[in-house]
Amino acid sequence: MTRIAVFSVALSIAVMIVATSVLSGFKIQLKEKISGFNSHVRIANLDSNYSFDTPPIRNDYDFYGSITALPEVRHIQQYAYKGGIIKANNDIQGVVLKGVGTDFDWSFFEQYIVDGNVFPVNDSVASDKALISESLSNLLKLKTGDSFEIYFVQEPVRVRRFTVAGLYNTYFEEMDKIFVICDIRHIRRLNRWNNNQVSGMEIMLRNPDNMDKAYEKIDKIAGYLTFDDGSRLEVTTLRSAFPEIFNWLAILDMNVLIILIIMVVVAGFNMISGLLIMLLEKISTIGILKSMGMTDFSIRKIFMYRSSMIVLRGLVYGNILGLSLCALQYCFGIVHLNPESYFFSTAPVNIDLFSVITLNVCSFVLIVLSQMLPTIIISRISPDKTMRKE
Repeated sequence: MTRIAVFSVALSIAVMIVATSVLSGFKIQLKEKISGFNSHVRIANLDSNYSFDTPPIRNDYDFYGSITALPEVRHIQQYAYKGGIIKANNDIQGVVLKGVGTDFDWSFFEQYIVDGNVFPVNDSVASDKALISESLSNLLKLKTGDSFEIYFVQEPVRVRRFTVAGLYNTYFEEMDKIFVICDIRHIRRLNRWNNNQVSGMEIMLRNPDNMDKAYEKIDKIAGYLTFDDGSRLEVTTLRSAFPEIFNWLAILDMNVLIILIIMVVVAGFNMISGLLIMLLEKISTIGILKSMGMTDFSIRKIFMYRSSMIVLRGLVYGNILGLSLCALQYCFGIVHLNPESYFFSTAPVNIDLFSVITLNVCSFVLIVLSQMLPTIIISRISPDKTMRKE
């Protein structure tokens, strides 16, 4: 019975560690993918209305320095959007051209490059290179080094020719299918913008969990400012741009919470069963101890100490099992997923030591407290009856 109780606690804590680590990894990497395309906080024209063809703002406002100096801000960069239609090999596809400048942080796309490389953007000559997704390349039969044309529906209709510098694949199909990365100067020329005009400014944070706090500070600096040309600025967050995804992640949190509760309840019931069996086996011993003057509280402490040792053994084995499974998945990606459904080719894992310690402490306390219920039977054991039976 002791082995069964230890196994139950070990399995429960291992399941809890794996569940929380996978959920944490999933949330972190999914948010990273969304922010890689859209940033954590964005400053744009108030009249944008989440459109890809937006009125411009300037990239040289004085308050940008104040935003960069905020401790939550890691990087700020300019961007410009332009909707267009790719034509290649007699195939067409609607896309969004995202123009980037010399200040663009390529670290996100570099980790998802599957062929070729990112392209340099300098101040001298506009680059004709473009970065497209692997899904777009398969759809349009393009490979690294091939050229393609993008048509822009405006008066008059304009065409730009680009060369594929590299292919990326984030497995985030919703974004991969539409975004083409290019030099921002192409979009400025198409829109007849000045060199200091952009669609907006993207702000990357050091810690995405501080998004709301950073938003409040940035909004006080730049939110709803009105300029001489009549333009006004709006500060938005990643959460406001993709509320459906963040609501979905909140539902996943609830699912994991239910799993944790079930695991603790299962381990607690198994421990209660084990302790009851131990009490029934030791009824005569309890009677003898009572006859010698030992109090019910002292006897209960003995059994509580015994059950605590069983729980600790289970926690040790469970941590070894759970952390080992997470480490194997992190290093080797053993469990594969369907990217079309889960946005990842392998199950993501993030081992948070604080969460692991919290799980262990809470599980130990709750399971041990549950053992107080079966020890109530000690107060009902009569020494004379047990000794007479013996």
